[in-house]
Amino acid sequence: MAALLLGSVRAYAGPWEDGMVAYNRGDYVPAIRLFRPLAEAGNPKAQNQIGLMYRKGEGVQPSPARAFMWFSLAARRGEAKARAGLRDASKSMTPAEISQARQMAQACEASNYRGCEY
Repeated sequence: MAALLLGSVRAYAGPWEDGMVAYNRGDYVPAIRLFRPLAEAGNPKAQNQIGLMYRKGEGVQPSPARAFMWFSLAARRGEAKARAGLRDASKSMTPAEISQARQMAQACEASNYRGCEY
């Protein structure tokens, strides 16, 4: 019975779960490839995760502006962890960089996530 239950859980795993498995394994490039379509579809958890990856430079070049952009998008969708990410990212940014990141987030949303810079 346990094997059936474990097998059924695996059968229902999706891109988010697969992305987290890759991320936790340290395979950041495959992880971000799985998270991006979710983030572009408006998934706040994936948006927050991408923000974290840009902040830390995991699978991407570190970019406080891009981290701030993704955290902003996630926070607007109610992701509580993204608010902390915004605070952390903004500590290393100038007011001009924060303004640019906010403009990037607005452009990203206005384009239905097609105009997001990576």
